[in-house]
Amino acid sequence: MNKKVNMIIGTGVLGAYLSSFLLNKNEKVIVTSRSLIKKISNYEALKIKNKIKFVKLNVNNKKQIEKLIKKYNPKKIFYFSGQSSITKSIKNKKETIRSHYDGTKNFLEIIKQKHLNLKFFKANSGYIFSPNKGIVSLKSKLSSNRNPYVVAQQKTFRLIKKYRDEGLSVYNLIFMQVESPLRSNDFFIKKVCIAAKYKKKIIVGNINTYRDYSWVTEIIKAIFLTSNLKAQDYFISAGKKMSGKKILKKAYSLSNLNYKNYFSSNKKYFRINENEILIGSVKNSFYLKNKFNFSFKIFGDRLIKEMYKSL
Repeated sequence: MNKKVNMIIGTGVLGAYLSSFLLNKNEKVIVTSRSLIKKISNYEALKIKNKIKFVKLNVNNKKQIEKLIKKYNPKKIFYFSGQSSITKSIKNKKETIRSHYDGTKNFLEIIKQKHLNLKFFKANSGYIFSPNKGIVSLKSKLSSNRNPYVVAQQKTFRLIKKYRDEGLSVYNLIFMQVESPLRSNDFFIKKVCIAAKYKKKIIVGNINTYRDYSWVTEIIKAIFLTSNLKAQDYFISAGKKMSGKKILKKAYSLSNLNYKNYFSSNKKYFRINENEILIGSVKNSFYLKNKFNFSFKIFGDRLIKEMYKSL
């Protein structure tokens, strides 16, 4: 029997963990990257590099996209590419739009024109929504934030909806913060855990904000389960809030240290107009519980422990 073929666009953390999960399901994985060298380290860290077919692809080249889909005939395409930093997007406005909106549009146009029978998934951010008392869901209004990253994600979110209305099996997958040992060292939880583990002092921004952090392996399982449901928008997160202060306190306690003696706060790291609370509604994941008896278990203190011991 031929293996199911999955195509993952981008070589980031989500793509690496999803690749590992799909390989364990005895499915075939094709991973594309603009540069075949960049970020392959994620796959090396998971010890799956030699099990993956890596292909060079410019998502803004429609001929390349069409040729690639024709060659590998994937049943599912996961678009996990795109400029992912809210801060860096300010300096890279054009690239942010091209990597999210333009790249996605190129894929969707080809899928529609060629009448391809496949599923297409686009990763998106909960930051595109405006919170109500700190909580966001698919029923929330889109944010008025004009940050290039948010704008690009919102445009892509609407684009997916448009093509779904035209009959394509296309999905918006909405995430909040997804944590993993493979994240870069400037991601807050990993940064704090490294400092705590090696008993170093740290300079941070506002520690009195609350965010929704999920652990990557649980997110990946939820993605896989969701990919077998009908095409629509899905919000995937633990829906549990945790403050920067709690992260500091727990991480340093794992080294038997009092966090108050090891951190200082600098306003230059504060974000302008930052929401005090921004979390996904716990109701967002009810469909996972109802259909698959799946619920998130790694959050809060347990998530900090997972990160700390992984370093």
